[in-house]
Amino acid sequence: MSSPNDTAAAEAAKPSHFIRQAIEHDLQAGTYALRRWGGQPGDGPSHQAGMADPARIRTRFPPEPNGYLHIGHAKSIWLNFSLAAEYGGVCHLRFDDTNPEKEEQEYVDSIRDMVRWLGWDHHFADDPARPGVRQPHEYFASDYFDFMYRAAEHLIEAGHAYVDEQSAEQIRASRGDFGTPGTDSPFRHRTPAENLARFREMRDGQHPDGAMVLRAKIDMASPNINLRDPAIYRIRHATHHNTGDRWCIYPMYTFAHPIEDALEQITHSICTLEFEDQRPFYDWLLERLCEGGLLTAPPPRQYEFARLNVGHVITSKRKLRQLVEEGHVAGWDDPRMPTLAGLRRRGYTPDALRLFAERSGVTKTSNAWTDYAALDAALRETLDPVAPRAMAVLEPLKLVIENWTEVFGSPDHLEPCHAPVHPHHPELGQRQFMLGRELWIERSDYEDTPPKGFFRLFPGNKVRLKYGYVIECLGAIKDEAGRASGVSARLIKDTKSGTPGADSVKVKGVITWVAAADGLPAEVRLYDRLFTEEQPDAGGRDFLSVLNPRSLTTVQAIVEPSLAGAQPEDRYQFERHGFFVADRAEHVAGDRLVFNRVTGLKDSWGK
Repeated sequence: MSSPNDTAAAEAAKPSHFIRQAIEHDLQAGTYALRRWGGQPGDGPSHQAGMADPARIRTRFPPEPNGYLHIGHAKSIWLNFSLAAEYGGVCHLRFDDTNPEKEEQEYVDSIRDMVRWLGWDHHFADDPARPGVRQPHEYFASDYFDFMYRAAEHLIEAGHAYVDEQSAEQIRASRGDFGTPGTDSPFRHRTPAENLARFREMRDGQHPDGAMVLRAKIDMASPNINLRDPAIYRIRHATHHNTGDRWCIYPMYTFAHPIEDALEQITHSICTLEFEDQRPFYDWLLERLCEGGLLTAPPPRQYEFARLNVGHVITSKRKLRQLVEEGHVAGWDDPRMPTLAGLRRRGYTPDALRLFAERSGVTKTSNAWTDYAALDAALRETLDPVAPRAMAVLEPLKLVIENWTEVFGSPDHLEPCHAPVHPHHPELGQRQFMLGRELWIERSDYEDTPPKGFFRLFPGNKVRLKYGYVIECLGAIKDEAGRASGVSARLIKDTKSGTPGADSVKVKGVITWVAAADGLPAEVRLYDRLFTEEQPDAGGRDFLSVLNPRSLTTVQAIVEPSLAGAQPEDRYQFERHGFFVADRAEHVAGDRLVFNRVTGLKDSWGK
């Protein structure tokens, strides 16, 4: 797999977009010269931020550790990390852990795992001398809770924030709507001293959850509802995964996020379009804190791009959790899930996901949808040049060569055959397997009465066993229901592939097969799209109503002997069938073979 560093030089030649243009403008203008960190001791791990290095730009990927990353995050990871690499900067992995009720260490670990898996592990290289120590360029919002608290007190003292004791419903009603301005809270005009005392009571645990919140004092008549005195601190008597029970008040995400960016000296804060209306508050807050001397100028700037919308996929964390908790899927890493853990287990590669993200583009178009087929196309393009080949029979039907003893002198004779590991890489060598009197073929390769254009097995027709001999079909053996339970054939001598007589008999059909003598049983899981509709929850539709009943089909297959040593996450092209991966959770080499279909050789959705 090529690393992001290997491709950094090539990035410069790629088509530009508005974020790259902004970065190049700032570099040319010297907008972000190296600045001194504006915090104080104890405000966070500034010594790990690389603040002393002359990074040209700083970006960040800031997930909330309240769920598993999904395919949309793959684009954000690619964009932030690749831009930093391209311009000689750094990208921070930051956990926005401001909501202790929904955050768990499990999610922290899974996020870290997926960022590394996608190819950015060079940012977080393990130090064997310091096991368990947090790695460079990895941060938590909770690292800055002390500073955020001081920033909140500063806003109160400057008259820019107040404690509101209305209920959540009252606050919501008083904010108005797009056609109606908001109305002032009865607590809006308290003195700074009164607000400060009340806020400290919140901090000291003297009030229950929901009793009051700290709000920024901006403009209750603003056409941007996000500026109508947004809440910036709330009471939560909950144990935090990182700070334990030290705090019972926690900052809101919209308050914490710009502060984190500023303290880490992020230059370009890149997010999706749903945060565009939040940018005025982002700028307002940083301007107030720079005016008060708590932060240094110039502050970071936020840029918004269109999120990645993929057909037949949902990315709502709430809905993904519902799929898991109600048992519609087998877990967060179910190969049908759009989580990165699910995509990895399905068999998608980091190379394919990065290529898919790049091709989706960086625009402001918010209603664009990307066909799921584009993801599979990226997978095929990156995997086809490197995936070893193998033969597998997914719906086995026994074929018996009736003249085998006549040709080879013994019914037990096994004829050695071979095939390239990869047709375009002869240096990888050959895979070996046997041809015997009995073998397995695909049930779909036989028809009593063939339809037009069918060139495989039917009575009287000749086909080639791939890498083997030409055979002539004699007919089928039927069960009581009249269904083919076996096929009889006659082998034509001197037609073995690779021998001088191979072309002596011309045939139009070639079929894959696995010998009964050395074929291996394998469980093969055929995955498809999880939803039948391109936009599963469009128009308020219950997304569960369009679950695809055929999103998973499990078959008992027979595979060639070269797959006996396949290791979990080894990927192959099963000839004729598509790309498959040895399941990373349940496959056991030499014992239990379990393969997942990643995608077919071409898009066949709906056919």
